[in-house]
Amino acid sequence: MKQPTPEFHITLDGRDLTTKIAPRLVSMGLSESRSDEADTLDLTLDDSDGKLEIPPRGAVLRVSLGWSDTGVIDKGSFTVDEVEHAGAPDVLTIRARSASMTKEMGERIEKSWHGETLGAIVRKIAGKHSLKPAIADALSKVLIAHIDQTHESDMSFLTRLAKRYDAVMNVKDANLLFMPIGHGTTASGKKLESIELTRASGDSHRYHVAERENYAGVRAHYHATGRAKRKSVVVGGENNHSIKVLPETYATEAEARAAASAELNRTKRSQATLDYTLALGRPDLYPELPVYLSGFKPQIDDESWLVKRVKHSVGDGGFTTGLELEMRDDPTSDRHRSHFRKVSK
Repeated sequence: MKQPTPEFHITLDGRDLTTKIAPRLVSMGLSESRSDEADTLDLTLDDSDGKLEIPPRGAVLRVSLGWSDTGVIDKGSFTVDEVEHAGAPDVLTIRARSASMTKEMGERIEKSWHGETLGAIVRKIAGKHSLKPAIADALSKVLIAHIDQTHESDMSFLTRLAKRYDAVMNVKDANLLFMPIGHGTTASGKKLESIELTRASGDSHRYHVAERENYAGVRAHYHATGRAKRKSVVVGGENNHSIKVLPETYATEAEARAAASAELNRTKRSQATLDYTLALGRPDLYPELPVYLSGFKPQIDDESWLVKRVKHSVGDGGFTTGLELEMRDDPTSDRHRSHFRKVSK
């Protein structure tokens, strides 16, 4: 029986370049991240005959990945950001980032936000950049008394808010997503189905567990209304020997509690991590998918996992998918959001 082969489609500003690129492909890497950084596409092409054109920065690449027997899956659009031509032998290297991540989102501005809900902030920034906002209801109603955006880009500001409220913040295909980490739903509210992976599915793995980040609780400080002194709130245990203290001072007790709760959940998820390379690429996998594993050690198989980052690679070694997994904090991911202060109805 004929073995399936890797398949991909690539367009540049709408022009199909698949047949031109396929015989020249040295390697392709496509990384999808949960937040903090843009999804990236790296292409290395053989230009030993000198016939390749160097694409202009700002050109848009659209990529689909898959297999000859199952077809391809659209992985989105990417804007050419960096180009390098080197030799000999001559090769052309192209690096592109998520197409919806506009240049304007990286420009630093000065702005103060007063008495706004998180949903209102996300929607205003999305509208400013012609993006469609998608924010979970659990986060949308969170009230922020005051926050300054000081010499800070909209992208950096949204990333900071996402960290404070333990959320996924990403820009994909003209959508600005702001969802709770581990929430288990898509932007449209559809439930994400868990996937099961076995030891036999992979080429290599690396499991890591550490005690140094095993805090019993997190302390955050805030400005008490009408008082000069700071006050603090602790989420988790009160054991002073294992309390992590956040450096920032927040405007209200509710905001301090939310930040401490988010940090505690991040700490719990990072206590154990697993890097896993699948022998056969899975273009259907992406960040935030719940994962169950089998065939490893009991400590690995018994854990609930969450996809943090995905890297698809196509080259001489075929098509593989590398996963970065972290512990899934479900069901605490829903429970801890009750600490957030919401607008009264």
